[in-house]
Amino acid sequence: MKKLLISVLVVSLALSTSVFAGGAKEEVGGVAKSDFTVGVVTDTGGVDDRSFNQSTWEGSVKYANEVGGDAKYLQSIADADYIPNLSTFADEGKTIIIAPGFLFDKAIAEVAKNYPEQKFLIIDTAVPGFDNVVSATFAAHEGGYLAGIAAAMQSKNDGATKIGLVLGMDFPTMQLFEAGYEAGIHAIDPNIQLLTEIPNSFMDTQKGQTLASKLYDEGVTVIFAVAGATGNGCIKEARDRRVNGQDVWIIGVDRDQFSEGIYDGTNSCILTSDLKRVDVAAYNVSKMANEGNFPGGEEIVFDLSVNGVGFPVENPNLSDDILATVAEHTAKIVSGEIVVPTVPSRVK
Repeated sequence: MKKLLISVLVVSLALSTSVFAGGAKEEVGGVAKSDFTVGVVTDTGGVDDRSFNQSTWEGSVKYANEVGGDAKYLQSIADADYIPNLSTFADEGKTIIIAPGFLFDKAIAEVAKNYPEQKFLIIDTAVPGFDNVVSATFAAHEGGYLAGIAAAMQSKNDGATKIGLVLGMDFPTMQLFEAGYEAGIHAIDPNIQLLTEIPNSFMDTQKGQTLASKLYDEGVTVIFAVAGATGNGCIKEARDRRVNGQDVWIIGVDRDQFSEGIYDGTNSCILTSDLKRVDVAAYNVSKMANEGNFPGGEEIVFDLSVNGVGFPVENPNLSDDILATVAEHTAKIVSGEIVVPTVPSRVK
């Protein structure tokens, strides 16, 4: 499989979830309707997980709206739904079918083999050997490193010596976040202790809240929540503690989660968010499929050099010192001066 490193189109994602029906080209609301159709199959976290699935859906909807096409999604209740849901959209002949997440790797391989004329995009893992599949992968370790820089500097400001991580599942793709986060923390202070909790779920908000409470009670003031909808439980715990006067923080993931952390109408418990631009991947590859230049069989890599990972443009809770340090380390990663590890110390 070829690997492509492409420029990321930075797009606004203030989206309406309404989409146009496909069909004959005609004017609707000033946009000519087209035959473009996209189907998104979510994992068990759901399309409104305020994280990975939602960002993918938003990018898909944005492109469909722009060209007057149609976007639909099917939510998977269990892993067993992956193949039936993908097959349903393939039977409908979608222009492109998008599966957000590494858990879809085996399902995409099977369905791509059964439907060789159907175009697929799998996000966050590589599925080689199929000319009808594009893989979008992300340098999650690089984004995690920057999150570690921010977490360590904020923790030192808070007088804390421990930092938390809630990691949805213990897979190599998820471990990239942990490896970078750990390295970023120790680049600031090798004596800071990283406490990692693994709920083994992306959709258990109660477990997320319970684990966040445990970490805060152990002296952590900053938690990086890399756990989909489970991470929303971490955010809720931080909001509740903020309301009660406790200065604790969450680092969000995949999309800018600042608004999810607002606890008093204005202020947010979200220190920053480690963006993984899955929205851009969905948008860009949908565009390629619709315009006839679908790069089937290739892996598109989104890293710091193309703004495929990193922080939001606005970070109201980060100090100027933290932002300056993050910028300095970003430049060193892009130049190759810093090579971020891809495996955390606990699994070496």
